Order: sequence, then C-alpha cells, then structure tokens
Amino acid sequence: MNTQPLAKSIAEMLEAIRVDDVTPVEVGNGCYRRDLSSTAGVRVWVVDISPGGEWPHIDEHDAAREELYVVSGELIEGDLRFGPGTYVFFKPGSSHRPRSEKGVRLFGFNLVDGSPSSNG
Repeated sequence: MNTQPLAKSIAEMLEAIRVDDVTPVEVGNGCYRRDLSSTAGVRVWVVDISPGGEWPHIDEHDAAREELYVVSGELIEGDLRFGPGTYVFFKPGSSHRPRSEKGVRLFGFNLVDGSPSSNG
C-alpha cells in the first residue's frame, strides 16, 4: 500500500458546489437549467421542470449524445414515463421534448465534442 503523502491536498484537487446555489437559467416556461463545472468536451447540467412544464423546443442530438438521471419527480418522453432512479441515454441522431406533469429534477450531461463513451 502506498503511504506517501499526496503532493496536493484533496481540497486543491476538486471543486464542490451545492447545486441549488448555482443560478438557474430559465430556458422556457417552467424549465430551468443549472450549468455545472466540468471537463473540456462535457457539458454537465441540472434541469428542473415545474409541474405541467414542457421543454420549449425539440431537443435534437446529432453526433453528441445526452445522458440523464432522474433525481426526483417524473419525466415524460413521448408515451414513456421515468421516475426517480432512472438513467436515460439518448443516442446520436435522436430527438425528444421532455415534459412533466408532477415536476422533475434531472442530472445530465452532453458529450459536446462527440467523444465516445463506454456505450459508444
């Protein structure tokens, strides 16, 4: 086992924020996005959709993918409903328009440079 001290402290090697402290951007009526810090080529976000809210436009994914996790509430995509604990992967070339009747919080990311993932 390596018992050498770390060259940097843990605090110097990470960034921790409370998601609710990030100022939300209203992207449509009842739809809010919080952009979080991330590495190059990855856009990380939290989206809140209020009860009865719907994303203001069809979200299209060309070479980039979108992956999300339902933190709370219920996400509706077409005729499908996803509750807390559900992971959803949108493949390249897909499109969707999320909505919620009960309200939903989503945690997700986009690979903005088309980088492959393990699901690639």
